[in-house]
Amino acid sequence: MKINKRFIFSFVAPFMILISSFGLILRNNTKKIFYLPIGLMGISIILEKGIKRKFERKKILKKIKFFQKVK
Repeated sequence: MKINKRFIFSFVAPFMILISSFGLILRNNTKKIFYLPIGLMGISIILEKGIKRKFERKKILKKIKFFQKVK
């Protein structure tokens, strides 16, 4: 049975945020700054996917409306 790569990659961003939150909570004050970039990258990946999906849906809706007007 093959595992879909998209399925695995969908867990990467939340896992990055989880690692970052554990690092920020459990580490000493001097080492906390090292976990901040991985958390920010996880958040940016999730936001980018959401924004991209929104614009793609709008683009498809515009095409549907255009073809309905042509008929």
